[in-house]
Amino acid sequence: MKKNQQPHDAAFQEELSLAQNEFKEQASSYPPRGSMNSEAMTRRQFLKRSGATLLGTGILAGGYAWLWEPRQLDVTYHTLRFERLPAAFDGMKVVQFSDVHLGFYSNEAYIKRIMERIQQEKPDMICFTGDIVDGEAEPMRAYMPYLYSLQAPMGKFAVLGNHDFWGQPDKVMQMLGDCGFKVLVNANHIVKSQGHSIAIVGLDDQLLGTPDPDKGLQGIPEDMFTLLLMHEPDYADVTADYSFDIQLSGHSHGGQVRLPLLGALMLPLGSKRYIKGMYKVGPRSMPLYVNRGIGETHLPLRFMCKPELTVFTLRTSHT
Repeated sequence: MKKNQQPHDAAFQEELSLAQNEFKEQASSYPPRGSMNSEAMTRRQFLKRSGATLLGTGILAGGYAWLWEPRQLDVTYHTLRFERLPAAFDGMKVVQFSDVHLGFYSNEAYIKRIMERIQQEKPDMICFTGDIVDGEAEPMRAYMPYLYSLQAPMGKFAVLGNHDFWGQPDKVMQMLGDCGFKVLVNANHIVKSQGHSIAIVGLDDQLLGTPDPDKGLQGIPEDMFTLLLMHEPDYADVTADYSFDIQLSGHSHGGQVRLPLLGALMLPLGSKRYIKGMYKVGPRSMPLYVNRGIGETHLPLRFMCKPELTVFTLRTSHT
């Protein structure tokens, strides 16, 4: 009986196999069951996750720029050689700070730490390059003891910045003077050591004052080493034609908020060309240094642009 059924079974199995193959071929032309819904769900999940990631990254970056980086002080060191620097001043240490903006989200503990950090460098000279206040002079009063505590045997010198003019510039000058700073407005001061001299010149603010290099240089011998303090760095295009050996500036905050590839998002008038760090300007390649400042303005943020103290060691080229 089984032998009689074998041809029938073989034919049936062959027909069944052909039918299954045909079904598989037809089925393969359709997307898998639920695949369209799964793909759509994957896209929605991707968009949600991407949005959440961007939001989280933005919150973290904002928190970093607001709460962390503005208090992460960067102390930079530079050794510079000058032909006209007398041997008596060889090795002289100058500390520059700038743009404190007292009255704009000021923090007493932070300012105290900055002043202590300056003093730790044991500077021979301290130079402040403008914007001690953000506008009104009165907020400075609470911080005067810390500014007064700074000591430098060759003196403490300052110029005004544009923000110092927004309130009461005369009062700002008086308060700086009460803190032991000699404020130079188109004026100079001669520093002497072992029978030799150098000059410190400070110019008026470019934006709200009237800078006058000729007046600032009055009485200085042409061959005397001369250090210039000027708030706005772009004014170096003017001062490079004079006999200044170096210009120290601030104003730009280094851009304050910088992004990869894009750089500074906003730069104030007076620091469009020279933004941060060291430059060589004019036919004499006058050194210009732009300090990134201590404080902030407009927004209490810093990103990829830490606050800065600059420490210069001046050497004579003859050693």
